[in-house]
Amino acid sequence: MKQRIITGVIGAAILLPIVIYGGLPFTVAAYILASIALYELLRMKHIPITSFPGILSLVLLWIFLLPNGYQEIITELTSSKVEVALLAVLFFLSYTVLKKNKFTFDDVGFVLLAVIYIGIGFFYFIETRGTTLEGLKYIFYALIVIWSTDSGAYFIGRAIGKHKLWPEISPNKTVEGSIGGIVCALLIVFIYQFFVPLNESLLTLVVFTIVLSIFGQLGDLVESALKRHFLVKDSGNILPGHGGILDRFDSLLFVLPVLHFLQLMF
Repeated sequence: MKQRIITGVIGAAILLPIVIYGGLPFTVAAYILASIALYELLRMKHIPITSFPGILSLVLLWIFLLPNGYQEIITELTSSKVEVALLAVLFFLSYTVLKKNKFTFDDVGFVLLAVIYIGIGFFYFIETRGTTLEGLKYIFYALIVIWSTDSGAYFIGRAIGKHKLWPEISPNKTVEGSIGGIVCALLIVFIYQFFVPLNESLLTLVVFTIVLSIFGQLGDLVESALKRHFLVKDSGNILPGHGGILDRFDSLLFVLPVLHFLQLMF
C-alpha cells in the first residue's frame, strides 16, 4: 500500500501539471502513454513491438490519435483515418501469408482491436482536454468519477460487500462495492459541481455520472478479463505498486469516449 501511495503521488505530480497546461506537452504525453499501453497489450499476446505488426500497429495508433485540429496532415495525403486503417488491414493480412500463418488471422484481429481499444480512449483524452478551460473541467470531472468510484467501491466493498459482482473475472469485486462506488461518485461530483460548475443541468449530471461510473467499472473489468485470459497479474511494471499504464488507464479508456457520446446526445 505504501508503494502504491508513493507511486500515485509521484505520478499525479508529473501528470496533473501537464493536463492543466494542455497544448502540445499534453498531446505528447498522451501519445507516450498510449504507445506504452499498446506495447503492454501486444506483449500479453507475445507480439514484439519491434516486429512488423508491432511497428505497423504503433504507426496506426499514432494516426488514430491525431487531434481533429491536425486533420490536415491526413487530408493532405488525400486519405482519412478510416482509409489508412483499411490499408493497414491489407498489410496485416499480407503479412500472414509472408509468415506462412505463423502470424495468423486471429493475430490480425487482436492487433487491430488493440489499436482501436487504446486509440479511441486516448484520442478522446486529447480531444476532451482540447485547448479550453471547459475541456480541462471535463477532464477533471471524468477523473473524479473514476477515482471516487474506485475508492468507494474498494472501501464499501471491504466493509459490507457480500455478493460477488463477477467472480470469474475479478473475484474481489462485490455488488455492494459497485453500488457504493456509484453513490460515492455522485457525492463527490455534487461537491465538484458546486465549486466548478459544468454546463449540464443537475439531472443530466446525475445521469452522466451514473452511466460513467458504470462504464468506468466495466473498463476495469475488461482489462481484468484480458489479464486473466493471458494469465498475467499486471499489464506491466512501469508503475511500482500499480502495474502498467493499462492498469491505471483502463477505466479512462471507457469513460472519455462514453462522455463524448453522452454530450452529443444531450
